[in-house]
Amino acid sequence: MKDLHISTPGRICLFGEHQDYLGLPVIAAAISRRIHIEGRVTNTPSVHIQLPDIQSEESFPLVETVIYHKDRDYFKSVLNVLRREKGISFEKGIEAKVYGNIPINSGTSSSSALVVAWTHFLLKTANHPIDPVEIGQLAYLAEVEEFGEPGGCMDEYATSIGNIMYLETKPNILVEAYQASLGKFVLGDSLEPKDTIGILKHVKFGMLDAINKIKQVYPDFQLSKAPIESAEQYQSLLNPDEYALFYSNLSDRDILRTAKAMFEGKDTFNDVKLGQLLSAHQDNLRDAKRVSTPKINRMIEASLKAGALGGKINGSGGGGCMFAYAPTNTEAVVEAIEREGGKAYIIEVSEGSKEEI
Repeated sequence: MKDLHISTPGRICLFGEHQDYLGLPVIAAAISRRIHIEGRVTNTPSVHIQLPDIQSEESFPLVETVIYHKDRDYFKSVLNVLRREKGISFEKGIEAKVYGNIPINSGTSSSSALVVAWTHFLLKTANHPIDPVEIGQLAYLAEVEEFGEPGGCMDEYATSIGNIMYLETKPNILVEAYQASLGKFVLGDSLEPKDTIGILKHVKFGMLDAINKIKQVYPDFQLSKAPIESAEQYQSLLNPDEYALFYSNLSDRDILRTAKAMFEGKDTFNDVKLGQLLSAHQDNLRDAKRVSTPKINRMIEASLKAGALGGKINGSGGGGCMFAYAPTNTEAVVEAIEREGGKAYIIEVSEGSKEEI
């Protein structure tokens, strides 16, 4: 087999942050920063991976079930998931190099892009049909389910499918891709470390507790159907933090629905309206879910003053990245973010995981 080159994008979450694990939809966009895997099949039954970006490498033998030796042992977990779910057995070895330009541990799904790219790479070496939705599902199993993580599946599907993606997970997986022509964004890395697991536990389980309290009194309650005007009906059942989470999730659900109508062409697409919706989502993430940080708040405010139309924190929060929608004044927004101590990147919506020819 000739050398194989797979590249996979990072992603930003446009709408629905902290909603997919509640059974609510999300809208994400793949971005023009990518991770690459270049490699080949070898005759030695082992895997050897060079990781020049972090000055490291990994090597391990190919056996029936590969044993994990660290948390989030993704190169091994994908192999195990493909054997278990698809019956794919790897008898020959792999020699590969992994590199990219997605900011690491910043909320732009660098880890999911890696898992998707590795899944895509291995399926291709096994001559398995390439289906982006299937790759997203398998990558989710290998990244989240295999290690008992609390996250949803948005990242894996978004980086695999690419462009602008609408995702429902309940009652079944439903994916829609949109080809809306968006302007440029500016991604701002706060350079603050993230506590993804801690944030998810706080926001996710706090909301699940709130829903459980409501259902004890109203067994037929459904978060997807409750009008936001009915929120006060449940306020006495919840403590103030739970009610803030509850109301913000209803609000974010409706913000997404408004954006979805624009992307589908049911409402006229408008750059200014898109920016306003992003900023309204950020208000909920900052004030109710409390996942933003003072530095990221300053970076967003500086972006808006420099001419961005809207912006929000990206990913689970507690650090990492924000992004601003800046189809004009792009360079001014870059400068504003960097004056606040962030590292800025101009990005555009990009295609999903692909084989580079």
